[in-house]
Amino acid sequence: MVNYIKAKKHFGQNFLTDTTVVDKIIESMPDMEGLSLIEIGPGLGDLTKALLGRYALSAYEVDEDLYEHLNKMFKEEIKTGRLELILGDVIEHWHKSLKDSPYFIVANIPYYITTPIIHKAYEDRNCVGMVLMMQKEVALKLTAAVSSSEYSSLSILTSVLSDASILFDVPKEAFNPPPKVTSSVVKIEKKREFEGVFGGFKAYLSKAFASPRKTLKKNLSNYFDQKRLFEVFDELKIDTNLRPHEIAAGLHFRLFNSLAD
Repeated sequence: MVNYIKAKKHFGQNFLTDTTVVDKIIESMPDMEGLSLIEIGPGLGDLTKALLGRYALSAYEVDEDLYEHLNKMFKEEIKTGRLELILGDVIEHWHKSLKDSPYFIVANIPYYITTPIIHKAYEDRNCVGMVLMMQKEVALKLTAAVSSSEYSSLSILTSVLSDASILFDVPKEAFNPPPKVTSSVVKIEKKREFEGVFGGFKAYLSKAFASPRKTLKKNLSNYFDQKRLFEVFDELKIDTNLRPHEIAAGLHFRLFNSLAD
């Protein structure tokens, strides 16, 4: 690790130092023809360097010290336009879209902003997918099956809007400093046919999981007409005694569409 740069706790920094993991991330990238590439949190630049061996890219870095380091490290790539380096919080830069054309995200991101970034990417029509390093606990929630202990609104949102899979786990020792938890690399490819439904479906899931211990019908009755709920539950053959985590993602989406009519 560069000896004059220390990881900052308030940024949740853990620098990936294992080149084998970097190589596996590179190999997991999809066909990038027609796509721009965005890296979030390039850190010391190890993954950035490997990516630049294959692609031009834009990179967002929030840490000013790391931004200066990266500017020096990739002076030539920045000069030629192969690398666009942006200083700042990617969430604040997002607005409606990070690009005005289709793009793919790769990132070893701080765990505390994993879910906000995933939500932003789901909402952004131009984002077609992501390869993300994240806390294994979050990865399991993203890919959880119905009725499992990890199954949640995030699992359902991900299942409906994308195809997501855990590619491999990354031990603590692959980082400096080592995090307290195991990490996982997850690949998420968005389903283009569901563009535009993120906001409404997210709002529905917030209502459905308002009190996870209560039945789904009880939760939704605080927001929808009781008679209409009975009709829709009957149409879709949903047991009124089931809790939100006991209902498959596809059925949740059908319920959302029926209630939105």
